[in-house]
Amino acid sequence: MKKNRLLSALLLSVLLTSLLALPASAVGDGGAPAASGSAILSSMNIQAKAAILVDDDYQEILYEQNAHEKNYPASITKVMTTMLVIESVDRGEHSLDEVVTVGDQVELGIGSGGSGVGLKAGEQLRLEDLLYCALTASANEACNALAQFISGDVASFVDLMNQRAAELGMKNTHFANTHGYHDDDHYTTAYDIYLMCHEAMKHPTFRTIVSSKSHTVPTTNLHAERNLHETNALVSTWRITGYWYEYATGIKTGSTPEAGYCLASSATKNGKNLIAVVLGAENPKNADGSTNRLQFSESSRLLKWGFDNFSRQTILDQSAMDFPEVGVTLSSGTNYVTVQPSGSLEATLPNDIDPGAFQRQVDLPESIEAPVQAGDKLGTVTLTYAGQEYGTLDLVATSSVERSELLYRLDRIQKFFDQLWVKLVLAAVLVLIVVLILFALFSGRRRRRYSGSRGRRYSGRRR
Repeated sequence: MKKNRLLSALLLSVLLTSLLALPASAVGDGGAPAASGSAILSSMNIQAKAAILVDDDYQEILYEQNAHEKNYPASITKVMTTMLVIESVDRGEHSLDEVVTVGDQVELGIGSGGSGVGLKAGEQLRLEDLLYCALTASANEACNALAQFISGDVASFVDLMNQRAAELGMKNTHFANTHGYHDDDHYTTAYDIYLMCHEAMKHPTFRTIVSSKSHTVPTTNLHAERNLHETNALVSTWRITGYWYEYATGIKTGSTPEAGYCLASSATKNGKNLIAVVLGAENPKNADGSTNRLQFSESSRLLKWGFDNFSRQTILDQSAMDFPEVGVTLSSGTNYVTVQPSGSLEATLPNDIDPGAFQRQVDLPESIEAPVQAGDKLGTVTLTYAGQEYGTLDLVATSSVERSELLYRLDRIQKFFDQLWVKLVLAAVLVLIVVLILFALFSGRRRRRYSGSRGRRYSGRRR
């Protein structure tokens, strides 16, 4: 009897261990060699506190130098002010021909030495002329006039500026006024300025103004005719000569003692559009006593460098087949499938960078179940270079794999019995069966003993 009990307990232990054992899973990963460097990139350095160059057609950064560090924007602020006004025109809320009466907050926050065109409260002029005053002549009071016209007061308009900055992803920007006159709480970054300029350049009215060399404001009720001239020496030679750039299309100058000399510039060449931002440049003296206005010379150098040394290149396409194979289970034929990118990725790159130097981050399962159809998404591949992400493509199956119905049914049965609750129920049933067997064995033994005792007692009485 002891042997029977020991055998039953051993059998129960083995069954429970087998039923409750959970399958192990394997995890695979892949990698690629680190991207090699670029002599073109390493050779560039801008003489300024911060700078950035962006392929504006694709919003790809070509060069950056302290691009996310906070700096004062000075009059580049006026890009946001005028863009908000132009957006209201595009929405049909106002018209460029609409006559604006300059409000009583025209001089708000403007200290001595600020640029202006002599606007006075009560003066009347067209909205379009006010925009030219703000952008072409960089007039501080024109920005306050625009703000009060749009929002009723300057403070409410500044709130709109900060709201729009947040919408554009300008995470390190805060505006305290409409014009950029120095305020310690008025700051941004080269990258944020690019985001703002990219949005502003979408508007034809804005592009027309910032690329214009001059503009005439007709006589108003309080002032004679004004002839305005562009402050950007890349666009106009009226104020400063020696920096004109034939491909320049804008955008805005800015300078204060605290901000240094700043320029957001744009250029178009052979259908390619670049935007550059240079912040905190100096104006040192040359050996001959002339002034080197670095905000202009460094900006044009950066733009020319971008056009001359970068090109659009394919960095991944469907011809790439060197990806890990994906195992296929429950198939009636092959037990793996190959993958390829679902399309192509392009990037504007320095001409000395090999597209093969990009690092691939591949996300693929080790195996999948059949059936698989050609073109099914099985994973992704992301390309990076020097820590910058250039895009992600789906990895799709290159062929179809049919499912084995027999293997599929067997797998479903196995998966059913692999469920924890099923294992627990089966274990409980087995325990119950063993208990019943033991109980039956024990009860049978007792009955045999009892029957034997009665038989002996009965036989003794007859004798």
